[in-house]
Amino acid sequence: MSEHVPALPAYTPPKARSLLEPHRLFLIAVFAVIVFCIVWFMRWDWIPQYQGRLLYGIGQTLILLFSTAIAGFLLAVPLGLVQVTGPRPLAWLAQGFCTLIRGTPLLLQLWLIYYGLGSIFAQYPEIRQSFLWPYLRQAWPYGFVTLMISFAAYEGEVMRGAFAGVPKGEIEAAKAFGMRRFTLFRRIWLPRAIHRALPTLTGETVLQLKSTPLVATITVIDVYAVISKVRQDTYLTYEPLLLLALIYLCLTGIMIVAFRFVENRIPTRGA
Repeated sequence: MSEHVPALPAYTPPKARSLLEPHRLFLIAVFAVIVFCIVWFMRWDWIPQYQGRLLYGIGQTLILLFSTAIAGFLLAVPLGLVQVTGPRPLAWLAQGFCTLIRGTPLLLQLWLIYYGLGSIFAQYPEIRQSFLWPYLRQAWPYGFVTLMISFAAYEGEVMRGAFAGVPKGEIEAAKAFGMRRFTLFRRIWLPRAIHRALPTLTGETVLQLKSTPLVATITVIDVYAVISKVRQDTYLTYEPLLLLALIYLCLTGIMIVAFRFVENRIPTRGA
């Protein structure tokens, strides 16, 4: 005789916690008081004078960010792919490159490329007399190259794991269907790998944004360099830095929302 097993109650999801809870109201009030004190008791009369420079610095920061991220990602794809597919000598070179770049400070890489490579170029009259010298004598190309290879090294490891994580059944099915290798890579392997790497790509892009202020150490004018100039001219410490923090916070938030929008537009079934 079988025992009667009572039916389990239906699962009811927990209710969303309200913002009107006492501790949350207290934190909101504290934050509002801090914002009021910052706005009311600190000096912000210098902003109109430096408004144009700030907008220029933000534009330079965004150009540097997106150009190095796009170029670095294009370099990261073959770096990750060759570590999965081989041949072994190229895989070892790619792995060594990623290990070297990820294992050394970005500021050290920037100074080695700018002060080292830049001084070597200046020693050759052929380079100084070429059409490239007006660009090579500036600091911007060296900052671009440094940030690009740094992004490529970190994202190359991410793409290696993404390529290796694509289910082999999908690759074998495409081969059985008769797809050529490049078509298989373009239509199946690469899109699936990017889909898997997209959340990590978001974090790496945010970290790339936070790395851009380092180029100010080699005289590239970005938003951090503009804020440093404001501090030197006005002898203010906290107000320019608070504004800089707000700028980076806003840029980070916009990027995260944009990447989340892209992620939500991609179908996740079978991912």
